[in-house]
Amino acid sequence: MTERYSLGIEFGSTRIKAVIINESMDVIAVGSHTWENHLVDGIWSYALEDAWAGVQKAYARLAEEYKKATGTALTSVSTIGISAMMHGYLAFNETGELLVPFRTWRNTITHHASEELTKELGFTIPQRWSIAHLYQAVLNGEPHVSQISFLTTLSGYVHWKLTGEKILGVGDASGVFPIDAAHGWDGPRLGKTQAKLDAAGAGITLAGILPEVRDAGADAGILTAEGALLLDPAGVLQAGIPLCPPEGDAGTGMVATNAVAPRTGNISAGTSIFAMIVLERELADLHPEIDMVTTPAGDPVAMVHCNNGASEIDAWAQIFSQFAAKAGCELDTNQVFATLFGAALDGDKDGGGILAYNYLAGEPITGLEEGRPLILRTPDSKLNLANFMRTLIMSSFGTLSLGMRILESENVEVDSMFAHGGIFATKGVAQSLMAAALSTPVSVGETAAEGGAWGMAVLASYALDSRELSLADFLVSVVFADAQIETIAPDPDDVEGYTRFLEAYEKAIPVLRTAVETS
Repeated sequence: MTERYSLGIEFGSTRIKAVIINESMDVIAVGSHTWENHLVDGIWSYALEDAWAGVQKAYARLAEEYKKATGTALTSVSTIGISAMMHGYLAFNETGELLVPFRTWRNTITHHASEELTKELGFTIPQRWSIAHLYQAVLNGEPHVSQISFLTTLSGYVHWKLTGEKILGVGDASGVFPIDAAHGWDGPRLGKTQAKLDAAGAGITLAGILPEVRDAGADAGILTAEGALLLDPAGVLQAGIPLCPPEGDAGTGMVATNAVAPRTGNISAGTSIFAMIVLERELADLHPEIDMVTTPAGDPVAMVHCNNGASEIDAWAQIFSQFAAKAGCELDTNQVFATLFGAALDGDKDGGGILAYNYLAGEPITGLEEGRPLILRTPDSKLNLANFMRTLIMSSFGTLSLGMRILESENVEVDSMFAHGGIFATKGVAQSLMAAALSTPVSVGETAAEGGAWGMAVLASYALDSRELSLADFLVSVVFADAQIETIAPDPDDVEGYTRFLEAYEKAIPVLRTAVETS
């Protein structure tokens, strides 16, 4: 292989995706596989067997596309990077056995642990964070805790199995436990947490079960022969490929949108939706609604994370697709979304008096521990396709808008806001409504639909160049130097309409609470 290729693999909420890029950061081949979470004894989880079966299918499709594009079999690449959903809880014993089913970021079952740790550490510990899951298991008296030998995230788990190395990139690590200025685990807070674990009789040493933290560009092991077979059971992929530190989907989203420098921000919209703002300074106050995490290079980031994103739009798109099929009009997925999203542009600016809540799971920002998807309208609302779709899209940004108010109160300034995720694949629709929701220009690049897998491939490529440039400089001068970026400024009428929608959206949240309490 003469040209340098980088492979990025991301285990997203609904898709496992693999992307190969060349030295110019162009996509050479893509492979993906759809998977889904399940409620296991009331806890959102993915089976690890599904993770491996899914990545093997995604890799096989990638290899097929690579061969078509290059005329050669995919035997090796220059570097590999693994990314996955942040947070959650994967606990293993000393023999590598998973002690309890994977507990994902989507769960809102760690309220007491989250509150107690936030108070003790003087640092917001969201319910999604791995340490919150661990401490809640301790508070619940779960017997598996004393057997824990290794605690990690999904990206850390996959990386471990591929390389044998127990490592996390600093961005993903910042959703496990607080990070200090030296980009490692925060020692004083580690000590305070250990004291609480000891007082509760946990029987574990926290520092001893956590993975090693490394910055973007650092060495993170090589693909073993066993790891190669986990990706490619056919045995064509060769061992010995270097891997970069595994990262979370928030970090790959920042990379994919060139938003790792101070005063830049990005929106990542998928099953969840979150905004990441790289800070010039620490926030003045503690805000339970705001996560303090880092970029893959370790710089401080304020994160507004909402558990519920575009899944409800996907569900309704399937309904319309089924109707079209029944009517004898077969449409592919892209046609369905293009038609529905195009209709949204013709809707009333405020959605015509329709309200929608995309809460498939609980939502900490609005204080809901469970989800209840809901469509509300008054008798005089204007129910038509255009208003319905506009409302669905605006509602996917609703909770995020409420969280962003806090950053406004902290006078956090943002020079540019980039967006990525499948919801932006239909050009100009979700992007213009997002601009209205944020009342700020929103940019989308060519790789918006490829998203985190492409961002992870870029991080893998950076590991080969990291001694020459900072991550921010690498993105500006190498990755995005000639990128095609489309920016949409907020339309004043759209802003006014969204403001009316959000006021009604916020006032009706008690209806959603009643739905949770009574059904």
